[in-house]
Amino acid sequence: MTAEGVARILSVNLLAHFVEVLRQEVGADKWPLILAGVSLSPAMFEPENLSFLDGAGAADLFARAQQALRLFYGRGARGLLIRVGFGLWERLNSSASFVERTELRVLRSLPAPARPRRALEVLAARLREGGGTISVHSLDMDLLLADFSSPTTLGQAEQTPICYVTVGLIQGALVWATGREMDVEEVGCRAMGQPACEFKIKTGGS
Repeated sequence: MTAEGVARILSVNLLAHFVEVLRQEVGADKWPLILAGVSLSPAMFEPENLSFLDGAGAADLFARAQQALRLFYGRGARGLLIRVGFGLWERLNSSASFVERTELRVLRSLPAPARPRRALEVLAARLREGGGTISVHSLDMDLLLADFSSPTTLGQAEQTPICYVTVGLIQGALVWATGREMDVEEVGCRAMGQPACEFKIKTGGS
């Protein structure tokens, strides 16, 4: 699969959760100052305005909010956005539907070696809710999540990977499913002109 013809999109529901986690992380006083760096108004992120967005519009605000954080915090944005992603996974779980909660219980009942891949598949399904294209692959003892939709990269051109929120989401899903941390590295990014944002997960074989 290539990036050609794959739109950068995001579900409005996921954007709304992201905004709530992000505002809690940075604080209400800094939120307007951060957004001002990319000429955005806090009003654009209010629920009544988010409800009018389509997948492309949601991806645009998602990407620009993260761009604003990178400009405001510099290198410190990486750790902050990873924490936001981790918190976003927890928020998605707390608001899960009955069917999703059942799926999560089944995930945790699997043998330990099977949980990492299944956790990534559950996460990929959440990210596909807006119509995104995400897949999970095995790499010998490791795993790879490939995000061809990559909403974080909409309108962005960078020299290094920028999808820190997705890294945090992956870390959150894996810690939740397995009870232990795993090394997650973004090894390819559409902001760098590559066909997909790819995340390598070193599972340690268990």
